[in-house]
Amino acid sequence: MSNRPAPILADAKTAAQLLCMKPGEFLGLVEAGHLPRPCRVGDFERWHVGDLERIATGAAIDGQGEITW
Repeated sequence: MSNRPAPILADAKTAAQLLCMKPGEFLGLVEAGHLPRPCRVGDFERWHVGDLERIATGAAIDGQGEITW
């Protein structure tokens, strides 16, 4: 078990790794509007890890109601 805290914000490289993507693939999806744009922290661009988790699990879908497969 690591003593390092879990990230709250991630740079593009880390955000891509969290989604098992290459940074270029990740940034391409951001530019296409499929993934959220980063927030600015001073001179840095960072992604909210919680937002990426909600997208990956489908919890970010809003207004779809209950979906039955």
